[in-house]
Amino acid sequence: MTEAYILGIESSCDETAAAVVRSGEQVVSNVVFSQIATHQPYGGVVPELASREHLRAIVPVVRKALADAGQSYQSVDAWAVTQGPGLAGALLVGISYAKALAFALEKPLIAVNHLEGHIHAVLLEERQKGNLELNFPLLALVVSGGHTHLYLAAQRGETWSYTNIGRTRDDAAGEAFDKVAKLLALGYPGGPIIERLAAHGNPRAVVFPPAQIKHADRKERNRSKPSEPRFDFSYSGIKTAVLRYVEQHQLESSIAARRRNLASIERPKLEDYLANCDRETLDLVASFERAMVEDLVAKTLAAAAEYAVAGLLVTGGVAANGDLREQFKREAAKEGLPVYFPSRLLSTDNAAMIAAAAYPKFKARDFAPLEFSAEAALRLE
Repeated sequence: MTEAYILGIESSCDETAAAVVRSGEQVVSNVVFSQIATHQPYGGVVPELASREHLRAIVPVVRKALADAGQSYQSVDAWAVTQGPGLAGALLVGISYAKALAFALEKPLIAVNHLEGHIHAVLLEERQKGNLELNFPLLALVVSGGHTHLYLAAQRGETWSYTNIGRTRDDAAGEAFDKVAKLLALGYPGGPIIERLAAHGNPRAVVFPPAQIKHADRKERNRSKPSEPRFDFSYSGIKTAVLRYVEQHQLESSIAARRRNLASIERPKLEDYLANCDRETLDLVASFERAMVEDLVAKTLAAAAEYAVAGLLVTGGVAANGDLREQFKREAAKEGLPVYFPSRLLSTDNAAMIAAAAYPKFKARDFAPLEFSAEAALRLE
């Protein structure tokens, strides 16, 4: 095995991250600077603010990653950076810095797809556990604030290939969590808050019908082979259903009061949220989470059966949800399928996954030209 220390840089959205990973299997350092406090007042990520915060953080974050790893700019073997998908301005901060370092230090530069990074977060930790022989084909669900995708993943020699068999037609799952949390004045990011509150509500109190996707997307119809079924997702409908529930049950006044009360608390704790949520709101939140989790699990397992996969990878920020993990483990076990998750630390955006995904490219000498640029809508293939 070719030993290499790769420093990864991730700046696709609202996390400025850098990490050093040895040979794709040992995390030597992992530094993440979160922008949650910056975006919290707006209930979501503001692209211009994200770019500004990346500019402020990128140099100290990379320096700390090197220092924590006991490495220097000269001693790392290669630099890796997220090329996309993501926010164009945010991506360009990381790419510009990585390009400058690679050029000045005469080191290889590796461009990484953010979605592939999430998949390799799982593979990285499985290697750390000594699980080096995964069976193929694998089905990977990448589910986060910006993405809900299903990929068939296979390893061919030193490289990996991916076939997309499902994607969201509208809102990503994590985006739906954030938007519902914003609607109910529960703060940002919505996923962790909803998960904590859902444990105090009745998940069967409100019935949300499953999304019905009636026709193929025109762009996708031209790309897909008719013989290959797709398993797409749609979450704008459930978001609208929550809004209609709020209107029909006249919850606007209680939402406005909650917004005022929580705004007066600098860092609300669980007990603060509970004190400002009535039983009806807690039941609504629990029912929303249940519907989201059941849809993700059901569609993924249906795809797994259709394509006769040997295992499941579930990764991305939403994969940190405890109920999602438990339902996947329980339902996959009924089908005799192993299911693998990253740790909660590596579920959300980080640079260790970027450095890990770069290692097969390093061995294959698949280096990026210095003229490459950010691709906000980069596909994984």
